[in-house]
Amino acid sequence: MVEEQKTLVQRRKLIQAGQMHIVHWLIVLLSIVLTLTAWHFSRSQLNQKLEAKFERNAAQVVNLVKERMKLYENALWSSVAFIDTVNTPITSNTWLSYSKSLKIESTYPGVNGIGIIYNIQPHQLDSYLLKQRELRPHFTIHPKHDEPEYWPITYIEPALPNQKAIGLDMAFEKNRYVSIQKARDSGQAQLTGPITLVQDAKKTPGFLFYTPFYENGAKPDSLETRRALIEGVTYAPFIMKNLMQGTLAEKYRYVSIQIHDNGELLFDDHAGRSLEDVDQNPLFTKEEHVELYGQVWTFSIQSNSSFRNESSSNQSSVILIGGLLIDGLLLGLFLFLSKANRQALAYADEMTQDLEEKKSNLEKSNNDLEQFSYVASHDLKSPLNAIKNLVEWITEDCQDIIPDESKKHLALLTQRSDRMMKLLDDLLEYSRINRSEFKNESVNLKDISTDVFSMQDKTEGFTLSAPDIEITIPKTPIEIVLRNLISNAIKHHKSKSGAITVLYESNPDYHIIIVEDDGPGIPLEFHDKALEMFQTLKPRDKVEGSGMGLAMIKRIVEHYKGKILITSDGKNGTKISIYWPLSNA
Repeated sequence: MVEEQKTLVQRRKLIQAGQMHIVHWLIVLLSIVLTLTAWHFSRSQLNQKLEAKFERNAAQVVNLVKERMKLYENALWSSVAFIDTVNTPITSNTWLSYSKSLKIESTYPGVNGIGIIYNIQPHQLDSYLLKQRELRPHFTIHPKHDEPEYWPITYIEPALPNQKAIGLDMAFEKNRYVSIQKARDSGQAQLTGPITLVQDAKKTPGFLFYTPFYENGAKPDSLETRRALIEGVTYAPFIMKNLMQGTLAEKYRYVSIQIHDNGELLFDDHAGRSLEDVDQNPLFTKEEHVELYGQVWTFSIQSNSSFRNESSSNQSSVILIGGLLIDGLLLGLFLFLSKANRQALAYADEMTQDLEEKKSNLEKSNNDLEQFSYVASHDLKSPLNAIKNLVEWITEDCQDIIPDESKKHLALLTQRSDRMMKLLDDLLEYSRINRSEFKNESVNLKDISTDVFSMQDKTEGFTLSAPDIEITIPKTPIEIVLRNLISNAIKHHKSKSGAITVLYESNPDYHIIIVEDDGPGIPLEFHDKALEMFQTLKPRDKVEGSGMGLAMIKRIVEHYKGKILITSDGKNGTKISIYWPLSNA
């Protein structure tokens, strides 16, 4: 019965030994969280860059339209200046010569022509028609309307494609008439609302652009004077589709646009296209209202298929897949470690059961166990070395093609692989602390401290002082203690220089070895936490360490029945005192 209970207890111990410790699960969980955080951050950064790119393209489109309309306005005001400076009445020949000098087709792409509209009062109509029919016998004003004045298109060049517009009276239609009155009354350039040009056989949306001129080149400053002295307007007709083709080269932009004027569609990039050519689910959209010469144009802008194709990136996926791969390897490592621990305990239990009968084989069994630990450690490091080498090869081979963000992520993978390698080394050394007993020997405290300091990385700027005394103590354990204390003093220092002091005191019971530094110190509330495994007071990415240094020191000192004491106010330096019993020295 007793034997059965012992067997049951042993089996329970083996089952517990084969399970992963909560610390291992926390490490795996933390690694997964860091992977997902890096992936989410990468996606957020990419989305921010894409949104900024879309905003630049959208602003560029709107600005191009504004700049093109300003160019046309300047051309119309130049025509007003020409009319004001000519001493003789404008004729069709005069206007033809002037328009040729403008080189309309090359200088002002998208415009259908440039012309003059005169304001004719009823008492002026007969003389106006008589004068126009001297050179153009068939000139007429059309269509008929009920307004008390006339605004006929008198001249327009090129004349042939705009033949139907010659003589057209702007007073016959509301949008044309209202805008020309606004131009007269304000003295400013004005656009009409959406209209259909009579010369446009396809009947697509268009508009007119007016600039007023007054009798004798006057620049009246009141409404009454402007109405009294108005002579006419220079104008340009536009077919919206032609204007946009001349203004925006679609193949050089990454957004599609629609333009509305007071709810009426003026232009649509997608008109007449197949569904395959349109991004049905655009990445970004926006709407912008722009006031242009008395009208408000609403630009509905969305990213197009070219934007999606240019912006595609698998950087976030690489980070996610790479991170999850490392997480999987880490989990496998801990499972393998647990399995190895279970196997080791089972093997040790078997040896214990046979201890009475096989004392002669004990030394051989211990040697076999040590060899097993070495092999297990080597096998666990191999996957990490492979990952680190793979990252270095990717970095070297793709140095010139991967973005800077990806280089940072690859560097982060290398850093975490190094951290895991350090963690394995420290775990192995930590696990061996109680396996060996070391004999006392005479140790010079200054010599051993200097040797330990010289083997540290990044010691430039740091100084070390230690007393030149001989003490009797196990050399290897105290060397491990000093190495970790001096390493921590350098690694956690707030600057790249500092002073480290090793002191020695004695009393009837203890060697008292003290290591002081002038670093940032350890806050009082963290003194106990600092002695636990896997604990660091700074983020892991800012400190190169496994968080096991003080825990290892504590275990060594307590194994030799000693104690460790941390003295620090968390502001000005740290003092760590090691009490090593003289009975063990």
